[in-house]
Amino acid sequence: MQCKHKTVVVPVDFSDDTEASIRAGLERVEDPSGLHLLHVVFPLDVRTHGLLPAEVSDRSREETAETHLRELTTLLGAETAHITVLAGDAGLQTADYAKKVDADLIIVPSHGYHGVKRFLLGSTAERIIRHAHCSVLGARAAAEGCRLNEITPAA
Repeated sequence: MQCKHKTVVVPVDFSDDTEASIRAGLERVEDPSGLHLLHVVFPLDVRTHGLLPAEVSDRSREETAETHLRELTTLLGAETAHITVLAGDAGLQTADYAKKVDADLIIVPSHGYHGVKRFLLGSTAERIIRHAHCSVLGARAAAEGCRLNEITPAA
């Protein structure tokens, strides 16, 4: 029998693993209204001025992400899930948000990057695990389905 959680946070990066992570969240939350979908955009700064079209702003990117999250909730039958879009470091914002909503589980899509790619991209999942106040579930979509490994942070 699977343990059900009251509040589950799923950080959404719109990768191939996104739907599997949201489905895992729906399976583990007591009620779909306890599911929190979070997308974090990396904030634009003065260094990008002139490099992007004028209509691209933090706000426009947040609105686009929110629209895509709403489409996902409809597609997956999670219309009562909470949708939040924040700007900042995805790992730290996710851990902070989970603490704010008193989550008892975070489900993180894991892309399995390694070597130079992991070094260059960093590891959002690693930052979430390191800073989370609650259990973290690593979800990696695979050909045979979604494999999940629960990791409880050290006290």
